Amino acid sequence: MTRTVSAAILPAILLASVACQQAPQQAAAPSPVERGKYIVTTGGCNDCHTPWKLGERGPEPDMTRLLSGHPQGMALPPAPAVQPPWGLTAALSMTAWAGPWGVSYTANLTPDPETGVIGAMSEASFIQAMRTGKHLGAGRDIVPPMPWQWLGKMTDDDLKAIYAYLKSIPPIKNKVPDPVPPAPAGK
Repeated sequence: MTRTVSAAILPAILLASVACQQAPQQAAAPSPVERGKYIVTTGGCNDCHTPWKLGERGPEPDMTRLLSGHPQGMALPPAPAVQPPWGLTAALSMTAWAGPWGVSYTANLTPDPETGVIGAMSEASFIQAMRTGKHLGAGRDIVPPMPWQWLGKMTDDDLKAIYAYLKSIPPIKNKVPDPVPPAPAGK
């Protein structure tokens, strides 16, 4: 038995056939800044580098201080002693941490030329810092809880994207204190 195709249906069949043969279109790759924003946001950088404030539903990042680190005017009392198996304590701002390494303050990651770490770093020194755990790529050790060991495993393209995003955010003047080494044993 032979069937005939109506003339009205034939163009639709041809169009569907051509559409099925075309390769699916891929979305355009994100720009380095967009990729960096995605990595910084999903990687939890704001958890420590953006000071927290008390909001309607409890503690939340203060996005007006995006990635500006520990607030320079926030004086803290001495960190409480931590006894094993506990290993660290944190300020409610989530920007100051204490443990066996002493006290660390999260860095200002904004591109402020005077107080922002990214403002003082080249792309190459940023990548070097993430690979070696050295502040500014060649200085003192980057102290906990900064997970530079894991960030250093990212591809160069991902680290370059993070750098590009950090260079694109608004600069915030905020001088973060230097880390404080642990007290000598017995004191």
